[in-house]
Amino acid sequence: MTASPTVAEPERSFEAAIAADQRIEPRDWMPDGYRRTLIRQIAQHAHSEIIGMQPEGNWLTRSPSLRRKAILMAKVQDEAGHGLYLYSATETLGADRAELTGMLIEGRQKYSSIFNYPTLTYADVGVIGWLVDGAAICNQVPLCRSSYGPYARAMIRVCKEESFHQRQGFELLATMMRGTAEQRKMVQEAVNRWWWPALMMFGPPDDRSPNSAQSMAWRIKRHTNDELRQRFVDMSVPQAEALGVTFPDPDLTWNAERGSYDFGDPDWSEFMQVIGGNGACNVERIANRRAAHENGAWVREAATAFARRESTKENA
Repeated sequence: MTASPTVAEPERSFEAAIAADQRIEPRDWMPDGYRRTLIRQIAQHAHSEIIGMQPEGNWLTRSPSLRRKAILMAKVQDEAGHGLYLYSATETLGADRAELTGMLIEGRQKYSSIFNYPTLTYADVGVIGWLVDGAAICNQVPLCRSSYGPYARAMIRVCKEESFHQRQGFELLATMMRGTAEQRKMVQEAVNRWWWPALMMFGPPDDRSPNSAQSMAWRIKRHTNDELRQRFVDMSVPQAEALGVTFPDPDLTWNAERGSYDFGDPDWSEFMQVIGGNGACNVERIANRRAAHENGAWVREAATAFARRESTKENA
């Protein structure tokens, strides 16, 4: 009889796969910490996609034209799909989707801080597409090379759709900037509101980020928070110039020596307040998610009953 492998042998195999930049698949052995980190990160990502439907969904009934409504509806539907892909990825790690939803509603798991800010005007819809989805793209494209296979594969489609969302947002803003003085003012005010929260999307500075080092060692992440934030700023400034808007940062200047832009620090105390549950829309977002979950109970019950009936037929 072949002896069962020791704990050290699968661990060495896991470490060798990570070192060789190979994918870890659901049936492969993995450390408990790796599994927990993935569940936390992917669940937070999934929650963000679902909660992220609300700020723009707020404008579905008030879109200025049928074309704009159709575009916005398609985008909101995409976000729902992203959440489903990601919840499915957590299930390959043994997580229960219903339990994750419960943890979100009870405040035991977080989602991106950006979605706790209100969308005050229709220009916010465009700025979310341009800046918020642009920041998401910077953060998520490297995840297509994440060490965990199901997560990496899910991100390929998510990133393709997010890229379309960013272009849609930029096109909306470009249209408004060709409009009236009032519309141009509306766009600039929206940019002023969302610039700093967009920078906070990448998480706290590297020296205050408790999970980044281990996530990078396991190659779940490929870049630090600060590296991704710098990439986003360098990408966004030329786009702002093309639109004709400015960012509300007096420290934003080109650094020829570094070949990148210098920029100021976000208000990290505000960031901590928002992720701590004290943002402008935290209570509203969770209340809406809880209500949607409770109102959808009959759908889940009906689907379960239907599946049970079909299973009985097959076994008869």
